[in-house]
Amino acid sequence: MIDPEISAGHSQEVRRGSVVVASLLMLRTPGYGYGLLESLAAADLPVDANTLYPLLRRLEKQGLLVSEWNTDEARPRKFYRTSPDGEQLARTLLDEWTTVARHLQTIDTEKGRS
Repeated sequence: MIDPEISAGHSQEVRRGSVVVASLLMLRTPGYGYGLLESLAAADLPVDANTLYPLLRRLEKQGLLVSEWNTDEARPRKFYRTSPDGEQLARTLLDEWTTVARHLQTIDTEKGRS
């Protein structure tokens, strides 16, 4: 039986690659960081806040997200939305993810399941 810690570590590696594309896809509808954390968790792609917030800043700096402050509420919130370049990257990454998944399924089928 596989050690659960080993399995969890490898699962985390697979999921880590999905956070960028999931964030870009979800932020096609404007949202703020905490809301995105909740949405990702609800989609069974939980991510730590200490991972997500730096990622959002990096994607913004790369021009893949745009942001604006909502100061209408008592506490200002920074809302993010996917830019046109971010939309294009999300589509590219999702296509790549789908292609890799298809290739893995082919390998699994050809080599048989043990």
